[in-house]
Amino acid sequence: MPPSKFRILKIVRDDPWLEPAAADVYARYQRYSERLGHIETNAGSLSTFADAYQYFGITRDPVRKGWIYREWAPKAHALFLKGDFNNWNPYSHPLAPVGNGIWEIFIDGEIYKHSFVHGSRIKVVVEGGGQVRDRIPAYIRRVVQDEQTKDFSGQVWLPGRFNWENDRFSLDETDELLIYECHVGMAQEKEGIGTYNEFTSHLLPRIKKAGYNAIQMMAIQEHPYYGSFGYHVSNFFAPSSRFGTPEDLKNLVKTAHRMGIGMIMDIVHSHTVKNLNEGLNEFDGSDHQYFHPGGRGEHPAWDSKLFDYGKWEVLQFLLSNVKYWMKEFHFDGFRFDGVGSMMYFHHGNDVIDSREKYFNEGVEWDAVTYLQLANKLIHAINKHAVVIAEDVTGMPGLCKPIPDGGIGFDYRLGMGIPDFWIKYLKEKRDEEWSIHEMWNVLNDRVPCVRTVSYAESHDQALVGDKTLAFWLMDKEMYWHMHKDDPDLVVDRGMALHKMIRLFTIALGGQAYLNFMGNEFGHPEWIDFPREGNNWSYKYARRQWSLVDDPNLKYQFLARFDQEMIQIIRENHVLNWEFARQLNMDESNKTIVFERNGLVFVFNWHPSHSLTDYIFTVPEPGKYKIILNSDNVLFGGHGRIDENVEHFSYFDGIWNVHRLKIYITNRTAVVLKRLC
Repeated sequence: MPPSKFRILKIVRDDPWLEPAAADVYARYQRYSERLGHIETNAGSLSTFADAYQYFGITRDPVRKGWIYREWAPKAHALFLKGDFNNWNPYSHPLAPVGNGIWEIFIDGEIYKHSFVHGSRIKVVVEGGGQVRDRIPAYIRRVVQDEQTKDFSGQVWLPGRFNWENDRFSLDETDELLIYECHVGMAQEKEGIGTYNEFTSHLLPRIKKAGYNAIQMMAIQEHPYYGSFGYHVSNFFAPSSRFGTPEDLKNLVKTAHRMGIGMIMDIVHSHTVKNLNEGLNEFDGSDHQYFHPGGRGEHPAWDSKLFDYGKWEVLQFLLSNVKYWMKEFHFDGFRFDGVGSMMYFHHGNDVIDSREKYFNEGVEWDAVTYLQLANKLIHAINKHAVVIAEDVTGMPGLCKPIPDGGIGFDYRLGMGIPDFWIKYLKEKRDEEWSIHEMWNVLNDRVPCVRTVSYAESHDQALVGDKTLAFWLMDKEMYWHMHKDDPDLVVDRGMALHKMIRLFTIALGGQAYLNFMGNEFGHPEWIDFPREGNNWSYKYARRQWSLVDDPNLKYQFLARFDQEMIQIIRENHVLNWEFARQLNMDESNKTIVFERNGLVFVFNWHPSHSLTDYIFTVPEPGKYKIILNSDNVLFGGHGRIDENVEHFSYFDGIWNVHRLKIYITNRTAVVLKRLC
């Protein structure tokens, strides 16, 4: 029930639509405050509470000169540590209960100095729920798979202190956030799994050259099934060993920082695998240790387990996981996967068409409180950290400060934008595209809520769908991408590919995201090795040789993207909240708008090129084209003379300043006022 006495918080004062929900907004804040107060009272501080990764798992005991392994398993009857150090004897090393469901064992460093060492393998035997199972420690920092048996086990990882000297990078709030979404394993051209080191050597220079200033790194947390794209996590504190060592990942992060590139981790706290051998499911023999019991603990669509965010130890596990990745690996922020799924029992699948449904009907309040605590912790560790929510529900206050009544994220993903583009390409002929609908969709966001816009991410590239380039050009990409091979389908596809991306970044939000390879129109979909494709890596890679080949047209799309990113960044276009509409011409399919001083002109018409096209400009003066999608350097036809300087004139009838230009069909140009 909402509190009988409450304060009107800022998000309500700023939004009249929320006034009837003022008590609910305050109740949300009150739940967070009470949980935070409970943590501070019992743990000292939120940061101390999140230090569990330094207590559980394997930690050094310098006084006794050995190692302590601790595990939380409240319903277990007995635990035993086994591994290389004791010849995998399942019962020779029992853990002792020490209270509050915690078990521990001391491993004497003198006795086991040659066997309990860096790289040795371990498991924990858990007796509970009438079963005896080999499990992987919950807080383990490295998990490896045996190539022969395919069995996973934990690994004692004691490499010594990593050299983070001079790693003082932080994302600059005044700069544009331009994100290059990546998957380490498929970031190489070979038909196989790429490594952290290969990514550092080969991908970081490409990303730097392309102009992006942040990487969103997928599939970092260990996951037993490679084809899950990293979204069925089993071991939350272990960077995936299939890509290399934890030190390889740290070197990747440090190298990126030296190049001026921030590192955002795609973190999965929305669910976890059901696997009994690798994950947390039934760890202590019960179905409700980390998860809700029964059906509430099951995600019906994802075939996975759902955390009980209201439980003290689960909160500590997840918050400790957040702090671990920031402190141990120097990640600069997170993209939280499945936020909408976390916040509602219906997982964002029901239509939310009222205030009641946002705040009271089917809301997983404990999950909302967890997200608030996570955001507070992240920004306390690094005030420049970037936290992005993947959410389709539109939860009010998602990207507002917690004291104002919000949940504390910095950005939300504009997930409706790529869906819109795919829908248009699937269902509408070019002549049916509505410029008013396009404008409305790209501007459909709440003021003062920072949005990451994108034309396509990994979702649009996975099997079952197609990338924009593949929707536009399909099989013609196989035969007509040589630069000297004219083709109408490819010409149209390349023209629209450039326009869609420019339209999206110029209108859709305050940050921008691109999935690796999509900037040059990477052909085909992403299909990870699976039984259905005979475990092939053919489509789980990026063919960089296509864009590097001077004889192919992919170079033109990449060059346009690079120039687009540079212009957006140099002119701080994304720092301006919304664009200003200057002209909407449905008959000619032409849109003109201004954002932070730049004038964007889009002619979407399939055939109408417009001579002496007149439109209003925000200020009088001399304008020059600084980006032209029809430039031959970008694979265009070179129909526009970019050397022409355009002078505005005063329209006394309407009391406005106007400009007159030549704009060809399926072309976008950007003009800048010089004086």
